[in-house]
Amino acid sequence: MILETALMCMATNIYHEAKNQPMVGQIAVAQVVMNRVKDSRYPNTICDVVKQGLTYKNGKVVLGKCQFSWYCDGKKDDVNMKSEKWRNSLRYASMVITNRITLDVTEGATHYHATYVRPAWARTKTKTVRINRHIFYKWERK
Repeated sequence: MILETALMCMATNIYHEAKNQPMVGQIAVAQVVMNRVKDSRYPNTICDVVKQGLTYKNGKVVLGKCQFSWYCDGKKDDVNMKSEKWRNSLRYASMVITNRITLDVTEGATHYHATYVRPAWARTKTKTVRINRHIFYKWERK
């Protein structure tokens, strides 16, 4: 049950963050989640990492204040579970969670952003790689 829940959280994150990316881009998004799970600065489960964000006292998520923007952008988070994009998200999530892919294509990244934005936090991290429309970073400074 725990693995199934983790798989759904990971696949949903891949779907919303990178469903239009090639396989390597989707796997990279999953690897960022796993890198955060392994890092003591972040929650220690996949679902907690995916859902991490600021909350009000009542537990409701603050819009625009999440680690993954889709989770708190105020839009519906529906997934087309009959689509090939969803099946790919599930497949890639499973591959990463079960360590069938051992090469970290992000080079240890815990952060990323789309190429069309320039977040202030990027200046405080070390760029590792660009994969399609995402730029990946890790904590170590240059």
